[in-house]
Amino acid sequence: MSKLTLYNALIFDATGRAPFRGTVVVDGGTIADVGTVGEVKVPEDAKVIDLRGSFLMPGLIDAHMHLTGSRSGKIEEDLLTPIGVFFARAVKDLEALINAGFTTVVDAGSIVGLHLRDAVKEGTIAGPRVVAAGPVLSQTFGHGDIHYMPVEYVDYRTTRKLTPFVSLICDGTEECRKAARYAMREGADFIKVMASGGVLSQRDRPEYRQFTLDELSAIVDEARAAGRWVHAHAEGKTGIVNAARAGVKVIAHCDLIDEEAAQEVLKSGALCVPTFAIDEVLLREGQRLGVPEWGMKKIAELAEIHAENVRSAYRMGVKIATGTDFSGGVGRHGENALEIKMMVDKVGMSPAEALMSATRLAAEAAGLEGKAGVIAKGYLADVIAVDGNPLDDVSVLLDPKRVTIVIKEGQVIKSQSQP
Repeated sequence: MSKLTLYNALIFDATGRAPFRGTVVVDGGTIADVGTVGEVKVPEDAKVIDLRGSFLMPGLIDAHMHLTGSRSGKIEEDLLTPIGVFFARAVKDLEALINAGFTTVVDAGSIVGLHLRDAVKEGTIAGPRVVAAGPVLSQTFGHGDIHYMPVEYVDYRTTRKLTPFVSLICDGTEECRKAARYAMREGADFIKVMASGGVLSQRDRPEYRQFTLDELSAIVDEARAAGRWVHAHAEGKTGIVNAARAGVKVIAHCDLIDEEAAQEVLKSGALCVPTFAIDEVLLREGQRLGVPEWGMKKIAELAEIHAENVRSAYRMGVKIATGTDFSGGVGRHGENALEIKMMVDKVGMSPAEALMSATRLAAEAAGLEGKAGVIAKGYLADVIAVDGNPLDDVSVLLDPKRVTIVIKEGQVIKSQSQP
């Protein structure tokens, strides 16, 4: 790769430093230098892009989403749609994501994302870097156990028809260990577990504990032994506490986190990914998209409590990263910056704090701490230029047209003239 200099930018580097006018030098796939005009020597052989004062920041990261190719919230969609159609739709979703400034996404459970990760990596299709879980781990009668189907159709090891979202059903520590190993055998970058019930699983509730502390600890042990981490769906208090005590790195949703649970999360050093954007979309569009009545009822009960609880946890110091839980059906990919706005509106973050949640902290949730999410020497050259200042109004990130340049690992993926 050739050298690239991004000149005359207002740089938000996500390190905590105040934004500054300066220059970024890219050499290959990494950042070679960054600083003010007087601090940075521009290589003579570098291609220079004059950003004319545009806002330059690390590429956005969605730390909890699903690449399924879904286009509705209907149960029957998975049963009636050929798997190839889901893949084709998800390719378009990846294009929408990179166009909107997302240079990394964390697929928290799907076969489609697991496979498309490799297609993006080899350059066959355009899209953000995909960090993928593949099949999720669920107990019998868990959030990932689709109980209205025969279990052999649900479990990834025995299913006769691949659907985008599949589970590994496991009960007891030994089965959990084997399921974690099986997920890694399939290529999982991390292990996704269902530590509580949820909204879009019919017969359980978010407060139900799923997997025991011993089971979760066994899964974490297997992940760590292979240099991976565990990312837990945990809405109820007991699920959150057990996940934290077991050593889970990323705890998603955290709807019913209270002071005691927040203290456990703080003690463990885990991150919370609240996924407010999916709440917003479910309430606004769920009925039209065909989300079952039982799901709509549960989200209506939880939405305000969710915001209040996470707001309190954030004030206590719990690390918060952005993730939407969008699937392409309920939550359209390309509109994922909505979660950044939710960080301001629901949690009370400043715009700068919300941007840090969508970059540096989200990179940590993606297993990329020290590698991505920051504009600094040695980091991956994942940067975007924005027409407008998100520190004045984060809503500018909701319009992909305002994202004028997208660079991923030093390659210019998108470049357009400002209006």
